[in-house]
Amino acid sequence: MSKPTSETPPEHPNDKPSNEQDSTVQDSTVQDSGAEEPTDTTRADSSPADDAVEEKPATNVSLISGESKPRKYKVDNQSFFMQRGYQVLLVLGLIAAFLLVMVYQTLFGRIEQPQQMVTIDQGQTYYGLLPQWQQQIPLFSSSVAKLYIQSKVDEPLHAGTYQLPENPTIAEALQVLEQGAEAAMVQVQIIEGKTAKDLYQTLRDNENITKEVLIEGSDNTSIAQELDLVSILPDGVVSSEDPIVNHNLEGWFAPDTYYYGEGATDRQILTDLYQRQQQALTDAWESRAPDLPYATPYEALVMASIIEKETGIAEERALVSAVFRNRMNQSMRMQTDPTIIYGMGDRYDGDIRRRDIDEKTSYNTYQIDGLPPTPIALPSAASIEATLHPADSEALYFVATGNGGHKFSNSLSEHNQAVREYLSVMRENRTETAE
Repeated sequence: MSKPTSETPPEHPNDKPSNEQDSTVQDSTVQDSGAEEPTDTTRADSSPADDAVEEKPATNVSLISGESKPRKYKVDNQSFFMQRGYQVLLVLGLIAAFLLVMVYQTLFGRIEQPQQMVTIDQGQTYYGLLPQWQQQIPLFSSSVAKLYIQSKVDEPLHAGTYQLPENPTIAEALQVLEQGAEAAMVQVQIIEGKTAKDLYQTLRDNENITKEVLIEGSDNTSIAQELDLVSILPDGVVSSEDPIVNHNLEGWFAPDTYYYGEGATDRQILTDLYQRQQQALTDAWESRAPDLPYATPYEALVMASIIEKETGIAEERALVSAVFRNRMNQSMRMQTDPTIIYGMGDRYDGDIRRRDIDEKTSYNTYQIDGLPPTPIALPSAASIEATLHPADSEALYFVATGNGGHKFSNSLSEHNQAVREYLSVMRENRTETAE
Protein backbone atom coordinates (compact mmCIF):
# COMPACT_ATOMS: atom_id res chain seq x y z
CA MET A 1 0.00 0.00 0.00
CA SER A 2 1.38 3.40 -0.81
CA LYS A 3 2.15 5.85 2.03
CA PRO A 4 -0.46 8.61 2.33
CA THR A 5 0.78 12.19 2.32
CA SER A 6 -0.80 15.24 3.92
CA GLU A 7 -1.28 18.08 1.50
CA THR A 8 -3.55 20.15 3.69
CA PRO A 9 -1.82 22.59 6.09
CA PRO A 10 -2.67 22.27 9.80
CA GLU A 11 -5.71 24.15 11.06
CA HIS A 12 -4.07 25.27 14.33
CA PRO A 13 -0.56 26.48 15.00
CA ASN A 14 -0.12 23.88 17.77
CA ASP A 15 -0.82 20.91 15.47
CA LYS A 16 2.09 18.52 14.91
CA PRO A 17 4.38 19.08 11.91
CA SER A 18 3.37 17.23 8.72
CA ASN A 19 6.24 14.77 8.84
CA GLU A 20 5.22 13.59 12.28
CA GLN A 21 1.66 13.20 11.16
CA ASP A 22 2.89 11.09 8.21
CA SER A 23 4.76 8.68 10.41
CA THR A 24 1.86 8.31 12.67
CA VAL A 25 -0.51 7.62 9.86
CA GLN A 26 1.93 5.11 8.33
CA ASP A 27 2.38 3.23 11.55
CA SER A 28 -1.32 2.93 11.90
CA THR A 29 -1.67 1.71 8.36
CA VAL A 30 0.95 -0.93 8.74
CA GLN A 31 -0.55 -2.29 11.90
CA ASP A 32 -3.94 -2.43 10.32
CA SER A 33 -2.58 -4.41 7.34
CA GLY A 34 -1.36 -7.10 9.56
CA ALA A 35 2.34 -6.86 8.42
CA GLU A 36 4.69 -8.84 10.57
CA GLU A 37 7.44 -6.21 10.67
CA PRO A 38 6.29 -2.57 10.60
CA THR A 39 8.52 -0.26 8.63
CA ASP A 40 10.30 2.27 10.79
CA THR A 41 9.46 5.66 9.37
CA THR A 42 10.78 7.78 12.23
CA ARG A 43 13.82 10.04 11.87
CA ALA A 44 17.17 8.67 12.82
CA ASP A 45 17.37 10.69 15.98
CA SER A 46 13.89 9.79 17.18
CA SER A 47 13.37 7.64 20.24
CA PRO A 48 11.89 4.17 19.90
CA ALA A 49 8.12 3.98 20.03
CA ASP A 50 8.11 2.03 23.25
CA ASP A 51 10.31 4.59 25.03
CA ALA A 52 8.78 7.20 27.36
CA VAL A 53 7.11 10.05 25.50
CA GLU A 54 9.01 13.31 25.72
CA GLU A 55 7.28 15.73 28.14
CA LYS A 56 5.99 18.94 26.61
CA PRO A 57 4.24 21.96 28.09
CA ALA A 58 0.52 21.43 28.54
CA THR A 59 -1.55 22.90 25.80
CA ASN A 60 -3.64 25.90 26.90
CA VAL A 61 -7.10 24.48 26.39
CA SER A 62 -8.60 27.95 26.28
CA LEU A 63 -6.78 28.64 23.03
CA ILE A 64 -8.44 25.63 21.46
CA SER A 65 -11.85 25.54 23.05
CA GLY A 66 -12.37 29.33 23.38
CA GLU A 67 -13.31 28.95 27.06
CA SER A 68 -11.63 31.42 29.46
CA LYS A 69 -10.75 30.35 32.97
CA PRO A 70 -9.23 32.58 35.72
CA ARG A 71 -5.63 31.96 36.41
CA LYS A 72 -4.93 30.68 39.91
CA TYR A 73 -1.77 30.83 41.92
CA LYS A 74 -0.70 27.91 43.93
CA VAL A 75 -0.45 28.69 47.62
CA ASP A 76 3.25 27.93 47.56
CA ASN A 77 3.81 30.30 44.64
CA GLN A 78 6.23 33.12 45.49
CA SER A 79 4.19 35.72 43.55
CA PHE A 80 1.12 34.93 45.65
CA PHE A 81 2.89 35.71 48.91
CA MET A 82 4.52 38.87 47.57
CA GLN A 83 1.17 40.21 46.41
CA ARG A 84 -0.49 39.46 49.75
CA GLY A 85 2.45 41.03 51.61
CA TYR A 86 2.10 44.29 49.71
CA GLN A 87 -1.61 44.39 50.54
CA VAL A 88 -0.95 43.86 54.26
CA LEU A 89 1.74 46.57 54.27
CA LEU A 90 -0.64 49.00 52.55
CA VAL A 91 -3.38 48.40 55.11
CA LEU A 92 -0.95 48.77 58.02
CA GLY A 93 0.39 51.98 56.50
CA LEU A 94 -3.10 53.46 56.21
CA ILE A 95 -3.90 52.53 59.80
CA ALA A 96 -0.65 54.08 61.03
CA ALA A 97 -1.33 57.28 59.07
CA PHE A 98 -4.85 57.51 60.51
CA LEU A 99 -3.55 57.06 64.06
CA LEU A 100 -0.89 59.73 63.56
CA VAL A 101 -3.47 62.21 62.26
CA MET A 102 -5.79 61.38 65.18
CA VAL A 103 -3.01 61.94 67.73
CA TYR A 104 -1.98 65.20 66.06
CA GLN A 105 -5.56 66.49 65.93
CA THR A 106 -6.13 65.56 69.55
CA LEU A 107 -3.07 67.31 70.92
CA PHE A 108 -2.65 70.17 68.45
CA GLY A 109 -6.08 70.69 66.88
CA ARG A 110 -7.43 74.13 67.80
CA ILE A 111 -10.85 74.87 69.25
CA GLU A 112 -12.29 78.08 67.80
CA GLN A 113 -12.97 80.58 70.58
CA PRO A 114 -11.74 84.06 71.51
CA GLN A 115 -9.37 84.71 74.36
CA GLN A 116 -11.55 84.36 77.45
CA MET A 117 -11.73 83.71 81.15
CA VAL A 118 -12.71 80.19 82.20
CA THR A 119 -13.83 79.41 85.74
CA ILE A 120 -13.13 75.96 87.17
CA ASP A 121 -15.38 75.00 90.07
CA GLN A 122 -14.46 72.82 93.02
CA GLY A 123 -14.58 69.14 92.08
CA GLN A 124 -14.16 69.61 88.33
CA THR A 125 -11.60 67.38 86.58
CA TYR A 126 -9.42 67.70 83.51
CA TYR A 127 -11.48 64.99 81.82
CA GLY A 128 -14.59 67.13 82.15
CA LEU A 129 -13.04 69.65 79.75
CA LEU A 130 -12.72 67.15 76.88
CA PRO A 131 -16.29 67.18 75.42
CA GLN A 132 -15.90 70.72 74.08
CA TRP A 133 -12.77 69.74 72.15
CA GLN A 134 -14.40 66.51 70.99
CA GLN A 135 -17.37 68.40 69.55
CA GLN A 136 -15.31 70.93 67.61
CA ILE A 137 -12.19 69.08 66.45
CA PRO A 138 -12.44 66.32 63.80
CA LEU A 139 -10.80 63.00 64.76
CA PHE A 140 -10.33 64.19 68.35
CA SER A 141 -9.85 61.15 70.57
CA SER A 142 -10.78 61.40 74.24
CA SER A 143 -8.75 58.23 74.91
CA VAL A 144 -5.60 59.82 73.48
CA ALA A 145 -6.31 63.03 75.41
CA LYS A 146 -6.72 61.10 78.67
CA LEU A 147 -3.43 59.29 78.14
CA TYR A 148 -1.77 62.65 77.48
CA ILE A 149 -3.25 64.16 80.63
CA GLN A 150 -2.09 61.17 82.68
CA SER A 151 1.44 61.55 81.36
CA LYS A 152 1.65 65.34 81.78
CA VAL A 153 -0.37 66.25 84.88
CA ASP A 154 0.60 65.31 88.41
CA GLU A 155 -1.79 67.51 90.44
CA PRO A 156 -5.63 67.57 90.42
CA LEU A 157 -7.40 70.44 88.69
CA HIS A 158 -7.58 73.45 91.00
CA ALA A 159 -10.66 75.63 91.27
CA GLY A 160 -10.11 79.09 89.91
CA THR A 161 -10.51 81.40 86.96
CA TYR A 162 -7.99 81.11 84.16
CA GLN A 163 -7.43 83.09 80.99
CA LEU A 164 -7.21 80.79 77.97
CA PRO A 165 -5.55 82.08 74.80
CA GLU A 166 -7.40 82.52 71.52
CA ASN A 167 -8.09 79.26 69.65
CA PRO A 168 -6.19 77.08 72.15
CA THR A 169 -5.06 73.50 71.68
CA ILE A 170 -5.64 71.07 74.52
CA ALA A 171 -1.89 71.07 75.16
CA GLU A 172 -1.91 74.87 75.55
CA ALA A 173 -5.00 74.76 77.77
CA LEU A 174 -3.40 72.19 80.07
CA GLN A 175 -0.30 74.32 80.37
CA VAL A 176 -2.44 77.24 81.60
CA LEU A 177 -4.57 75.13 83.96
CA GLU A 178 -1.54 73.47 85.54
CA GLN A 179 -0.48 76.86 86.89
CA GLY A 180 -3.41 76.70 89.30
CA ALA A 181 -1.47 74.30 91.49
CA GLU A 182 1.16 76.95 92.03
CA ALA A 183 -1.03 80.04 92.34
CA ALA A 184 -2.88 81.23 95.42
CA MET A 185 -6.59 81.54 94.67
CA VAL A 186 -9.01 84.21 95.81
CA GLN A 187 -12.66 83.33 96.41
CA VAL A 188 -15.29 85.80 95.21
CA GLN A 189 -18.82 84.86 96.28
CA ILE A 190 -21.73 86.69 94.69
CA ILE A 191 -25.13 85.57 96.00
CA GLU A 192 -28.23 85.59 93.80
CA GLY A 193 -30.46 88.53 94.63
CA LYS A 194 -27.66 90.72 95.92
CA THR A 195 -27.14 94.04 94.16
CA ALA A 196 -24.35 95.45 92.03
CA LYS A 197 -23.57 97.75 94.95
CA ASP A 198 -23.02 94.69 97.16
CA LEU A 199 -20.72 93.21 94.51
CA TYR A 200 -18.64 96.38 94.27
CA GLN A 201 -18.20 96.45 98.02
CA THR A 202 -17.17 92.78 98.12
CA LEU A 203 -14.41 93.45 95.60
CA ARG A 204 -13.31 96.64 97.34
CA ASP A 205 -12.96 94.78 100.65
CA ASN A 206 -10.83 91.98 99.18
CA GLU A 207 -7.19 92.94 99.66
CA ASN A 208 -5.99 90.26 97.24
CA ILE A 209 -7.77 91.89 94.30
CA THR A 210 -6.04 94.73 92.46
CA LYS A 211 -8.25 97.80 92.13
CA GLU A 212 -8.40 99.51 88.74
CA VAL A 213 -12.10 100.38 88.45
CA LEU A 214 -13.46 100.48 91.99
CA ILE A 215 -11.09 103.15 93.18
CA GLU A 216 -11.86 105.90 95.65
CA GLY A 217 -14.53 108.24 94.33
CA SER A 218 -15.84 105.82 91.68
CA ASP A 219 -19.58 105.87 90.95
CA ASN A 220 -22.02 104.31 88.50
CA THR A 221 -20.91 106.56 85.66
CA SER A 222 -17.18 106.00 86.08
CA ILE A 223 -17.63 102.24 86.53
CA ALA A 224 -19.68 101.91 83.33
CA GLN A 225 -17.15 104.00 81.42
CA GLU A 226 -14.11 102.12 82.77
CA LEU A 227 -15.68 98.77 81.81
CA ASP A 228 -16.74 100.17 78.42
CA LEU A 229 -20.35 99.13 79.07
CA VAL A 230 -22.17 102.41 78.54
CA SER A 231 -23.45 101.19 75.17
CA ILE A 232 -25.41 98.30 76.68
CA LEU A 233 -27.61 100.65 78.72
CA PRO A 234 -30.85 102.17 77.40
CA ASP A 235 -30.72 105.89 76.65
CA GLY A 236 -33.14 106.59 79.50
CA VAL A 237 -30.73 105.02 81.98
CA VAL A 238 -27.70 106.91 80.67
CA SER A 239 -29.45 110.28 80.67
CA SER A 240 -31.58 109.87 83.83
CA GLU A 241 -31.36 112.57 86.47
CA ASP A 242 -32.14 110.01 89.20
CA PRO A 243 -28.76 109.13 90.76
CA ILE A 244 -29.93 105.57 91.40
CA VAL A 245 -30.86 105.07 87.74
CA ASN A 246 -28.07 106.99 85.99
CA HIS A 247 -25.47 104.63 84.39
CA ASN A 248 -26.63 101.86 86.70
CA LEU A 249 -25.19 98.44 85.65
CA GLU A 250 -27.53 96.59 88.01
CA GLY A 251 -28.36 93.07 86.89
CA TRP A 252 -25.50 92.72 84.42
CA PHE A 253 -23.17 90.58 86.58
CA ALA A 254 -23.72 86.84 86.96
CA PRO A 255 -23.97 85.78 90.63
CA ASP A 256 -21.98 82.70 91.64
CA THR A 257 -18.89 81.65 93.57
CA TYR A 258 -15.67 82.26 91.65
CA TYR A 259 -11.98 81.64 92.19
CA TYR A 260 -9.36 83.96 90.78
CA GLY A 261 -5.62 84.01 90.96
CA GLU A 262 -4.21 86.26 93.64
CA GLY A 263 -3.62 89.69 92.15
CA ALA A 264 -6.51 89.49 89.69
CA THR A 265 -7.94 92.93 88.92
CA ASP A 266 -11.48 94.12 89.60
CA ARG A 267 -11.68 95.00 85.90
CA GLN A 268 -10.95 91.40 84.96
CA ILE A 269 -13.52 90.02 87.42
CA LEU A 270 -16.32 92.45 86.53
CA THR A 271 -15.76 91.88 82.80
CA ASP A 272 -15.87 88.13 83.31
CA LEU A 273 -19.12 88.30 85.30
CA TYR A 274 -20.69 90.61 82.71
CA GLN A 275 -19.82 88.28 79.83
CA ARG A 276 -21.33 85.33 81.67
CA GLN A 277 -24.57 87.19 82.37
CA GLN A 278 -24.80 88.42 78.81
CA GLN A 279 -24.37 84.87 77.49
CA ALA A 280 -27.06 83.51 79.82
CA LEU A 281 -29.46 86.27 78.73
CA THR A 282 -28.72 85.78 75.03
CA ASP A 283 -29.24 82.01 75.19
CA ALA A 284 -32.57 82.33 77.00
CA TRP A 285 -33.78 85.15 74.75
CA GLU A 286 -33.10 83.17 71.55
CA SER A 287 -35.30 80.30 72.78
CA ARG A 288 -37.97 82.45 74.49
CA ALA A 289 -41.62 81.52 74.61
CA PRO A 290 -44.05 83.36 72.29
CA ASP A 291 -46.30 86.28 73.23
CA LEU A 292 -44.14 87.74 75.98
CA PRO A 293 -44.54 91.42 76.91
CA TYR A 294 -40.80 92.16 76.69
CA ALA A 295 -39.54 94.16 73.71
CA THR A 296 -35.82 93.69 74.41
CA PRO A 297 -33.50 91.33 76.30
CA TYR A 298 -32.84 94.16 78.74
CA GLU A 299 -36.52 94.29 79.72
CA ALA A 300 -36.36 90.54 80.34
CA LEU A 301 -33.31 91.10 82.56
CA VAL A 302 -35.29 93.65 84.58
CA MET A 303 -38.11 91.14 85.08
CA ALA A 304 -35.66 88.37 86.00
CA SER A 305 -34.27 90.51 88.80
CA ILE A 306 -37.78 91.00 90.22
CA ILE A 307 -38.49 87.26 90.09
CA GLU A 308 -35.16 86.63 91.83
CA LYS A 309 -36.22 88.89 94.71
CA GLU A 310 -39.77 87.52 94.97
CA THR A 311 -38.94 83.84 95.51
CA GLY A 312 -36.00 81.68 96.41
CA ILE A 313 -37.90 78.48 95.63
CA ALA A 314 -36.86 77.01 92.31
CA GLU A 315 -40.25 75.45 91.55
CA GLU A 316 -42.03 78.79 91.96
CA ARG A 317 -39.98 80.89 89.55
CA ALA A 318 -41.96 79.98 86.43
CA LEU A 319 -45.28 80.60 88.28
CA VAL A 320 -44.15 84.02 89.51
CA SER A 321 -43.06 84.76 85.96
CA ALA A 322 -46.51 83.78 84.68
CA VAL A 323 -48.22 86.14 87.15
CA PHE A 324 -46.19 89.15 86.03
CA ARG A 325 -46.60 88.25 82.36
CA ASN A 326 -50.36 87.98 82.81
CA ARG A 327 -50.57 91.30 84.66
CA MET A 328 -48.51 93.13 82.05
CA ASN A 329 -50.57 91.65 79.21
CA GLN A 330 -53.69 92.99 80.93
CA SER A 331 -52.07 96.42 81.58
CA MET A 332 -52.15 95.84 85.34
CA ARG A 333 -49.47 97.35 87.54
CA MET A 334 -46.99 94.84 88.88
CA GLN A 335 -47.26 96.00 92.54
CA THR A 336 -44.23 94.14 93.85
CA ASP A 337 -42.64 95.11 97.16
CA PRO A 338 -38.96 94.60 96.18
CA THR A 339 -39.24 97.51 93.74
CA ILE A 340 -40.32 99.79 96.57
CA ILE A 341 -37.26 98.79 98.57
CA TYR A 342 -34.83 99.35 95.70
CA GLY A 343 -36.25 102.77 94.93
CA MET A 344 -35.81 103.86 98.54
CA GLY A 345 -32.07 103.24 98.34
CA ASP A 346 -30.21 103.84 101.57
CA ARG A 347 -33.42 105.05 103.26
CA TYR A 348 -34.78 101.51 103.56
CA ASP A 349 -34.54 100.36 107.21
CA GLY A 350 -36.13 96.92 106.95
CA ASP A 351 -39.84 97.89 106.98
CA ILE A 352 -42.26 99.02 104.28
CA ARG A 353 -44.84 101.53 105.53
CA ARG A 354 -47.95 102.94 103.89
CA ARG A 355 -46.11 106.12 103.02
CA ASP A 356 -43.45 104.07 101.27
CA ILE A 357 -46.11 102.33 99.16
CA ASP A 358 -47.65 105.70 98.26
CA GLU A 359 -44.32 107.36 97.40
CA LYS A 360 -43.69 107.60 93.69
CA THR A 361 -40.08 106.76 92.88
CA SER A 362 -38.47 105.62 89.64
CA TYR A 363 -38.91 102.01 90.80
CA ASN A 364 -42.13 101.80 92.85
CA THR A 365 -44.35 99.54 90.72
CA TYR A 366 -47.35 100.41 92.89
CA GLN A 367 -47.08 103.92 91.43
CA ILE A 368 -45.63 103.43 87.93
CA ASP A 369 -46.86 101.45 84.94
CA GLY A 370 -44.82 98.62 83.51
CA LEU A 371 -41.26 97.77 84.43
CA PRO A 372 -38.82 99.87 86.48
CA PRO A 373 -35.98 101.49 84.48
CA THR A 374 -33.24 99.03 85.52
CA PRO A 375 -33.00 95.63 87.20
CA ILE A 376 -33.23 95.68 90.99
CA ALA A 377 -30.79 92.83 91.74
CA LEU A 378 -28.34 90.36 90.20
CA PRO A 379 -30.58 87.58 88.81
CA SER A 380 -29.44 83.98 88.45
CA ALA A 381 -29.50 82.14 85.15
CA ALA A 382 -32.49 80.18 86.51
CA SER A 383 -34.51 83.37 87.00
CA ILE A 384 -33.61 84.58 83.51
CA GLU A 385 -34.76 81.25 82.12
CA ALA A 386 -38.04 81.41 84.07
CA THR A 387 -38.70 84.94 82.85
CA LEU A 388 -38.54 83.86 79.22
CA HIS A 389 -40.30 80.54 79.79
CA PRO A 390 -43.18 81.24 82.21
CA ALA A 391 -45.53 78.54 83.44
CA ASP A 392 -48.85 77.86 81.73
CA SER A 393 -50.96 79.61 84.34
CA GLU A 394 -53.69 82.27 84.43
CA ALA A 395 -52.79 83.42 87.95
CA LEU A 396 -52.76 87.18 88.56
CA TYR A 397 -51.83 87.26 92.26
CA PHE A 398 -49.61 85.52 94.77
CA VAL A 399 -48.93 85.97 98.44
CA ALA A 400 -46.72 84.25 101.00
CA THR A 401 -48.28 81.41 102.95
CA GLY A 402 -46.33 82.07 106.13
CA ASN A 403 -45.10 78.49 106.09
CA GLY A 404 -42.74 78.79 103.15
CA GLY A 405 -43.66 79.40 99.56
CA HIS A 406 -46.57 81.30 98.03
CA LYS A 407 -50.22 80.76 97.15
CA PHE A 408 -51.21 81.72 93.60
CA SER A 409 -54.71 82.98 92.75
CA ASN A 410 -56.58 83.69 89.53
CA SER A 411 -59.00 86.26 90.99
CA LEU A 412 -58.91 89.10 93.49
CA SER A 413 -61.40 87.36 95.82
CA GLU A 414 -59.22 84.27 95.98
CA HIS A 415 -56.21 86.46 96.61
CA ASN A 416 -57.89 88.35 99.45
CA GLN A 417 -58.75 85.04 101.11
CA ALA A 418 -55.11 83.93 100.74
CA VAL A 419 -54.03 87.21 102.38
CA ARG A 420 -56.35 86.61 105.33
CA GLU A 421 -54.94 83.11 105.74
CA TYR A 422 -51.41 84.51 105.69
CA LEU A 423 -52.21 87.11 108.36
CA SER A 424 -53.77 84.41 110.53
CA VAL A 425 -50.64 82.27 110.29
CA MET A 426 -48.47 85.26 111.18
CA ARG A 427 -50.58 86.03 114.28
CA GLU A 428 -50.28 82.43 115.41
CA ASN A 429 -46.54 82.52 114.96
CA ARG A 430 -46.23 85.70 117.02
CA THR A 431 -48.35 84.18 119.79
CA GLU A 432 -46.22 81.05 119.91
CA THR A 433 -43.07 83.14 119.99
CA ALA A 434 -44.41 85.25 122.89
CA GLU A 435 -45.21 82.15 124.90
